[in-house]
Amino acid sequence: MALKDMWIPTEFRAVFPKGVLLLGDIEAQTEYSEDRSAPKRQALDFDREGNGSGKRLWKATVMDRAGGKASQAGFDVTFVADQMPVPSEPEVMEGLRPIELEGLLLKPRVVGNGQFKSIGFYIRATGIKGDTSGGKQAPANVSAARARDEKAA
Repeated sequence: MALKDMWIPTEFRAVFPKGVLLLGDIEAQTEYSEDRSAPKRQALDFDREGNGSGKRLWKATVMDRAGGKASQAGFDVTFVADQMPVPSEPEVMEGLRPIELEGLLLKPRVVGNGQFKSIGFYIRATGIKGDTSGGKQAPANVSAARARDEKAA
């Protein structure tokens, strides 16, 4: 059984009991290109074999409030969503705002080098609790807004 591409779904509070803080802003994740003059393209959720959701990838740096060492407190999160997640919580300090990740997925990986290797994780989420971007809202029902005697154009 190959576990190479396995993402493990988990509950946010099980991994981050004290929550996380968003450092700065969420940005579009761009694809790597060897041609420096090529325009930057936003990365999509596809692996090398073409499997994936096809949704856009967004990246953010977050800090675990329960993190012990400085090297373990900050990490990157990749959001897999059609629209950029927008946090609804106000900033507690300039550039810091508490968020709760939704649809949290973890993928184990080896970090470090030489004799100082350990297990780390790639972290993905589908959104932020209380997202105000409108990306989670159902499409408006246009026919419900029309009067009964009006007909579609």
